[in-house]
Amino acid sequence: MELLKDLEWRGIIYQQTDEEGLKELLEKESISVYCGVDPTADSMHIGHLLPFLTLRRFQMHGHRPIVLVGGATGLIGDPSGKKEERQLQTVETVQHNVSCIKKQLETIFNFEGENGAIMVNNYDWTSKIDIVTFLRDYGKHIGINYMLAKDTIASRLETGISFTEFTYTILQAMDFNHLYEHHNCKLQIGGSDQWGNITTGLELIRKMQPEGAKAYGLTIPLVTKADGTKFGKTESGAVWLDPEKTSSYEFYQFWINTADADVVKYLKFFTFLSKEEIEALEQSVETEPHLRKAQKALAEEMTRLIHGEEALQQAIKISAALFSGDVKNLTASEIMQGFKDVPSYEQKDENVSLVDLLVNAKISPSKRQAREDITNGAISINGEKVTDVGYVLSDADKIEGKFTLIRRGKKKYTLIKY
Repeated sequence: MELLKDLEWRGIIYQQTDEEGLKELLEKESISVYCGVDPTADSMHIGHLLPFLTLRRFQMHGHRPIVLVGGATGLIGDPSGKKEERQLQTVETVQHNVSCIKKQLETIFNFEGENGAIMVNNYDWTSKIDIVTFLRDYGKHIGINYMLAKDTIASRLETGISFTEFTYTILQAMDFNHLYEHHNCKLQIGGSDQWGNITTGLELIRKMQPEGAKAYGLTIPLVTKADGTKFGKTESGAVWLDPEKTSSYEFYQFWINTADADVVKYLKFFTFLSKEEIEALEQSVETEPHLRKAQKALAEEMTRLIHGEEALQQAIKISAALFSGDVKNLTASEIMQGFKDVPSYEQKDENVSLVDLLVNAKISPSKRQAREDITNGAISINGEKVTDVGYVLSDADKIEGKFTLIRRGKKKYTLIKY
């Protein structure tokens, strides 16, 4: 399918600066397209994904993606979508965040071949510009009234905005102008909150480049959930791309728990499955929702893309073990991922009776209840029922010498740590 038609079918296009002009441009030549991210943390989260996956779609249609990490703009802070000033980060923190985010972006794009992606850091050119050059060569072209009309700035006038954040839009405009000049970049894409910054870039290109210079902007809608709650948030916080912050199992679980009302939209937004494949899954949602084929496809596609095939298979293995309760074949690392949020208890003594352990770890309220629970078959150790009230735990019950997993009833797990 033609690129823009595919983006429209997927619901990915929110605003365009010149729809007809961009359509003509993409039909006649292969262009460079850029999307940027500021390194406000040492990992991106899934809220960052849609613009970059859209950029990847451009690459798949023969265009060259320019992936920009904002080592300079990250030191300033984008006022977009913020009700108050950001806390300024140190140069060292931002540089560390830049290197972490670059590694994550490398998993999404292909950097080889004719239209291989280019990764740039705006600190490389912005840091060379002194304040007088900034004011004379760039500030002169952007009027105060023009900037005050921007929603991101206008919305902050009552609560207050520093000159630092006020000038952010010019810095991002300088990026677009620099990439136009040095990489023939003719299109910037970003989230819907970036419209003001993108159009400032087009204004700067119009003023600073030779007459007839033409560039374009395209924004992507804010990802929402059908029930009105915020996309990309769980009870434990944001869903990060860094497996140290959000394990591949948790990442997989986030996608597989997508509601029926959202799953087809997310398949269109986030996966590279074809129109035919997505329509078949949509049919499945309507006729056999209990099979959750669409959710499984979404979870598999996303986990494979961000964490790789091995991590995907591990996430599936943990999920299956948790569903069946048969956890004895999980590794200590897999136990840590799958049971990160369950109550835990540290057992210091080498050999402890099961009855004592159930009481000490607050799994059963008393020794009498602990004995009853064991006799009634309500207690499992590493997925296997134990009905012997005299049972004493040994090294054989420790997974890699680190953990024992005790279950009371069907779902109440406690992780015993050694």
